[in-house]
Amino acid sequence: MRQGYDFDVAIVGGGPAGSTCATLLKKWSPSLRVTVLERESFPRDHVGESLLPPTSQILEEMGCWDLIEAANFPIKIGATYRWGKSPERWDFEFIQGEKFVDEPRPANFRGQRRQTAFQVDRSIYDKILLDHAGSIGVEVREKTKVVKVNREGDALTGLETESGEVVRAAHYVDASGNSGIIRRALDIECRYPSTLRNIAIYDYWQNAQWAVRIGVGGTRIQVLSLGYGWIWFIPIGPTRTSIGLVVPVEYFKQAGLDRKEMYERAITEEPMVAALLQGATSEGRLQATRDWSFLADRHAGENWFLIGECSGFADPILSAGVTMAHIGGRQAAYTILEILRGEPEPQWLKSQFESRQKQRIETHIRFADYWYTANEQFKDLKSFTSQLAKDIGLEMEPDKAWRWIATGGFINEDLNIGIGGYSLDAIRDSAEFLTELASKSPLEKNNRFKLDIEGSSMREFGVYVNGRVQRARCFFRGDRVLPITGEIDLLLRILQKESKLASIMAALTSIAQNNAANPALVNIVWSAPPALEAMIYDGWVKASYDPKLPLGKIARHGTGFRWNRDRRTK
Repeated sequence: MRQGYDFDVAIVGGGPAGSTCATLLKKWSPSLRVTVLERESFPRDHVGESLLPPTSQILEEMGCWDLIEAANFPIKIGATYRWGKSPERWDFEFIQGEKFVDEPRPANFRGQRRQTAFQVDRSIYDKILLDHAGSIGVEVREKTKVVKVNREGDALTGLETESGEVVRAAHYVDASGNSGIIRRALDIECRYPSTLRNIAIYDYWQNAQWAVRIGVGGTRIQVLSLGYGWIWFIPIGPTRTSIGLVVPVEYFKQAGLDRKEMYERAITEEPMVAALLQGATSEGRLQATRDWSFLADRHAGENWFLIGECSGFADPILSAGVTMAHIGGRQAAYTILEILRGEPEPQWLKSQFESRQKQRIETHIRFADYWYTANEQFKDLKSFTSQLAKDIGLEMEPDKAWRWIATGGFINEDLNIGIGGYSLDAIRDSAEFLTELASKSPLEKNNRFKLDIEGSSMREFGVYVNGRVQRARCFFRGDRVLPITGEIDLLLRILQKESKLASIMAALTSIAQNNAANPALVNIVWSAPPALEAMIYDGWVKASYDPKLPLGKIARHGTGFRWNRDRRTK
């Protein structure tokens, strides 16, 4: 521990962001003294129960996978939506239901479980994470409220608790959720890039039926559009279900109903939910929270970091909040570890952390906006969605809509190829249900591909691996980054020699066949086609059609979309 400090790192908030940061600090540097100051006593309920698959990898790294799996949370295979241009329900699946193999639980983090996520009871989930942090040496202080943040300029000098104690640390992390304890003390402004201003009204139910059961413990969340808002239906345990209603603030004010009346009306008006609740009992804990997107102007400073919801929030339609909290907590931990090791360029580390945070949150906000503007079922909200589209410069003609989606970049170092954790296949296939977007892949319309790095410069960017922030090369042009790693590195080498689609695919197939004993490399090969597509959208590859050459047919792997017409509640 550094001299003059009580701790190397003090973290405000014991939710998923804070627990992740604390756990990984101790895992990769056991001698560090780390404390978590949590104002409440766990367990406590918290909204935000639906996770995305990137969370599972982080839980495994934290040493928490087995603990979470043993809690018997429902396995999230995907989601069922009634959203878009049709009143029909449709499914988005991380792994297609019929391919999900029955296996006993608890199961290990391998095979099909690498593609799935959890639907969690946050009162149990958050306690497991925080208790685990304590079990490996983190000093966890519950019922410890921070009432004052001491500072000198941009540097923090201590956290004063309600008892009058001042906790001094070399580094501080704000993971205090929407309280934003450190963010507010530093007067960090927030931007509100979306016109979406919603509120969420929710309660918990006992003994509701699941809308669908897939194998042992598998299910999908239900996201159901109404004319004036939408309902979530999320089983979070064998007998407990979270059900919430999201509506615009203005609609709520004009409806003339209180929260309970509006919630009960929505439950009654939605026949599928009403059927699932026959015989179920409300816990009578109706709550409401404001639900609009924002982004902090700064995420790191002299000796502090913002992670989780205090750094930014994206509308919950994409179920990304907890996953982004885990990712932010992990990257903050890695950054602090390198600084404490004496990394000679701490500002570079902080800039990498901050730029990734901002990109991740902004991308989710933008994609959530798209989902709302694409929902023609919001009949009472036409003027609202029109204004939203106008504010973000979006006209809903197919080509213009697709160009708008692509403006944020499809190549994301933290959430793979796609937007906001959704693969390119998922985005394109969702067009069938959301809008009239052109959904054909450029790999199916073109057969010549030429690398285009003109006007770019070579820079370094951070790769977060095994407790270290490694430096990797990337091409940088405008706001686009092309990391020279993994499948992109593989494609860059191939594109320097080949331009025909058939030759590119033959080269990839040969690499896979010659390295069959190396599953990591084989996985990189299989993910190369969507990476090539992303390089086209982001301007790193020029695609063209040569009538003298055949077109190709690209096999898709992973996610699947399909109509839900023939499915029944069971």
